[in-house]
Amino acid sequence: MEKRVPVFFFAPFVSSTMRVSPAWIDYNGHMNMAYYHVLFDRAVEEGFGLVGLGQDYLEERKASFFAAEIHTLYKRELKARDEVRVTLQLVDYDEKRIHYYLEIRHAVEGWVAATMEGLSLHMDMKTRKVSPFPDDIAANLAVMKAAHARLARPQTLGRVIGIPTRRDLLEPALAGGTRH
Repeated sequence: MEKRVPVFFFAPFVSSTMRVSPAWIDYNGHMNMAYYHVLFDRAVEEGFGLVGLGQDYLEERKASFFAAEIHTLYKRELKARDEVRVTLQLVDYDEKRIHYYLEIRHAVEGWVAATMEGLSLHMDMKTRKVSPFPDDIAANLAVMKAAHARLARPQTLGRVIGIPTRRDLLEPALAGGTRH
């Protein structure tokens, strides 16, 4: 049973406005790291719901998508009652996976509070195994990817976690050094 969904996507997708709940504030006086993922997750649901991967998809077609890997970069504190919007960029997809990038932005001032790179797997919920996207969903992902392909590649994609060495810190300066 194929469903008809929108064939036009904004680049990037921008979530509805969300507010930081006072209950999410930790003893440091800012939003606890777990709740950044609540905001990211809500935006993923909104954005990929447009391609047909929402709750209806689970109920009607007994399939969904699961997070397989994420990388989060926390850039700036969020405080109680801050309003945010999350942008989503589809970076790539194949027959069973979607690779995407998100930014939590302050809804009024526009600064970036956090970024997340994610890889999710399409799941057959009857077998609980990874399975190919149906043709209609793959077609919608193709349209979304084409719209998002015009966006710049996020600088933090593929970022590796680690403590930089002194050489790593100097390398950019060395690369721009004198020429012979």
